Amino acid sequence: MKSASRLYAVQALFQMEQGDAGLDRVRDEFLDHRFGVEQIEGEEMLEGDVSLFSKVLEEAVSYQAKIDQMTDRALVAKWPIARIDPVLRALFRAAGAEMVALETPPKVVIVEYLDVAQAFFPDGKEAKFVNAVLDHMAREARPEAF
Repeated sequence: MKSASRLYAVQALFQMEQGDAGLDRVRDEFLDHRFGVEQIEGEEMLEGDVSLFSKVLEEAVSYQAKIDQMTDRALVAKWPIARIDPVLRALFRAAGAEMVALETPPKVVIVEYLDVAQAFFPDGKEAKFVNAVLDHMAREARPEAF
């Protein structure tokens, strides 16, 4: 359930940025139309942890500037966060929220969001990139865990 919540959080953060939609509207849409729904357009939906989903969204919004700065420091100088794929940007914000505000163990965050990256980019090199960026972010956010 937590893995599905993380996937949904990335999707919701992406939707908020692309549609210029607010937190409450997007969260309500996900809770009404994705959580607890068995199928959408023939695809089976995963059950999610509503509390984790909501917390990740809220903290990603609250700490966005801090998380984006952490992400920028983890990226190559010529690739600021504004230039990366918006799905990856949403993923880094969700993962950063867990590292900064929810105190999820860094190794759990890295493994879980690597799985999310592979769900969105099954054939790409993005997983290695995500792993490197998340590792850097985790060492900055929670150095005592390493």
